[in-house]
Amino acid sequence: MVHVAKIIEIVGSSEKDWTDAAQVALDEAKKTVHGITGLEVVDMTAKVDPNTSKITSYRVTVKIAFGIEH
Repeated sequence: MVHVAKIIEIVGSSEKDWTDAAQVALDEAKKTVHGITGLEVVDMTAKVDPNTSKITSYRVTVKIAFGIEH
């Protein structure tokens, strides 16, 4: 039996933390993608306020895998 997966790459952001940013990306993807089987975090970045040097938002790039429906 042959199994085929498709992978999409999306970016999620959060003011809370990187974990929440990844969950935001997954939650958005599952609105239109069915059968999600995995998620890989490929990049984590943050936006920093130049005046306070504090992180203002967290961004996570993720690859989401899901099975191809026949």
